Amino acid sequence: MIHQREDVTKVAEESDVIRLMRLETTPWYKKKNLVTLYAFLIPAVLGVEMTSGYDGSILNGLQAVGPWLKQFDNPQGAILGIISAAFGLGAVISMPFVSWTNDKLGRKHSITLGSVIMAIGVIIQTLSKDIGMFLASRFILGLGIPFAIGGASMLIAELVYPSHTSVINGLFNESWYAGAIIAAGVTLGTFNRPDSWAWKIPTLLQIAPSLLQLAFIWFIPESPRWLISKDRHEEARQILIKYHGEGVETELVRVEYEEIQRRIAFEMETSQRKWAELVQTPGNRRRVLIAVCIGIFSQWSGNGLVSYYLAKVLNTVGITDKRTQNQINLGLTCTNLVTGVVGAFLTKKVKRRHQYMFAFIGMTLVFSAQTAASGVYAQTKAAAAGGAVVAMIFIYYCAYTMMHPLTYVYINEIAPFVHRAKYVTIVQFTTRASSAFNNFVNPIGLKALTWKYYFVYVAWLVIETLVVYFLYPETKGPTLEELGDLFEKADVSTSSFSKSSNLEDGGSDGETKFGKNGVTYVERPA
Repeated sequence: MIHQREDVTKVAEESDVIRLMRLETTPWYKKKNLVTLYAFLIPAVLGVEMTSGYDGSILNGLQAVGPWLKQFDNPQGAILGIISAAFGLGAVISMPFVSWTNDKLGRKHSITLGSVIMAIGVIIQTLSKDIGMFLASRFILGLGIPFAIGGASMLIAELVYPSHTSVINGLFNESWYAGAIIAAGVTLGTFNRPDSWAWKIPTLLQIAPSLLQLAFIWFIPESPRWLISKDRHEEARQILIKYHGEGVETELVRVEYEEIQRRIAFEMETSQRKWAELVQTPGNRRRVLIAVCIGIFSQWSGNGLVSYYLAKVLNTVGITDKRTQNQINLGLTCTNLVTGVVGAFLTKKVKRRHQYMFAFIGMTLVFSAQTAASGVYAQTKAAAAGGAVVAMIFIYYCAYTMMHPLTYVYINEIAPFVHRAKYVTIVQFTTRASSAFNNFVNPIGLKALTWKYYFVYVAWLVIETLVVYFLYPETKGPTLEELGDLFEKADVSTSSFSKSSNLEDGGSDGETKFGKNGVTYVERPA
């Protein structure tokens, strides 16, 4: 075990930043500068994931739109799988450049680059004449999304007021459902059109999030942590003063700045920022494994069946009316947004491990019940069994959306600054690769095995639950800088993050030492 839950609690209790935040009496909505920042973050950053959600939902909707089916020769099986997988495959191809862009050009410019690429992809998609052009457009869309998501999730973690980070990053991931709702609603609204605009209108509107990002990104500052890493210290300090101190260099701002500056200086001095460092220590190897699991589990928990193939799942239980399928799709995405927002706000109150375990245990139980109901319908054709499957889909997602907000909250918490972009890239790579593989395999599995294909996910959900229980450490409480040291306990017998007093005098209770990858240790005598 890398660190115990009591270690996290102790560090949080001793944190000067957290102590000073607790002394704040002015609510955030009465802080003019902070409210202004958050107002611009909504269109410029929080909406980035809307593109992914829109994409997932629009494919569900288009499979029930006659003119789209006619235009592209009613794609089925492997062809449909390739169409779905193209978005993820494009994302996988761009991954080698995502961490470099975020570290060299900054979080903001990574968002800008991704938004431009996605806008180009949407234009080509809308103008598609054949299946090849449609596939190419989705591939281009996939190329852009990792740059925008990577930059956005890290900008939130490194810029917003410390006590708001988990909620806002959770809401960022839940914007996926906002995009899905818009796509489902637009597709439903254009469903009865007899011409090609029945699918072109919802396809064209996928450009909206990218245009919003390009319009509003200029009104928010760069990550102060990234600025410090580039020796632009005064810019970073002024950003913290403006948004965390409302224009005043408060004690909180001073302590926060000093903690960030000190930590990043150590990490930059003792790390070469190479990918190889991610496997050189037990702590980093554990982080890599967790990042891989976060990405895979976000796609291989059964959710991919509904996200991209709801129409085919409903067909297996006798719900074949296209309009009814679109109505269920819209109702499901609305419910998911509500429960996802609840999950995002729970990150402020509930331990990370508790929230994860509730989600995975819940998904396992409900998906098992959905499988059983599907089997009953297959044997009896009872309408009640079909209705039970629909109900289970809704209940399943209530559990899934408790886990979903944690994706970028958790990876940003466990990752040190010098390698944060790399760990986020790993999450995105495994997410997109899993999605691409999953979306190619799912239609084939559903066609060959129908409802029996669900047994694969039941077994896999059990494995996921066990992995989360034994692998994921608790991270709720400390600041980003304070969390880094806890992961390195696998490298030294006893260590703790150095406070300013220890750093200045060498440590009253032991010798201050610099460990690998920028981690500071205070080795204490036995």
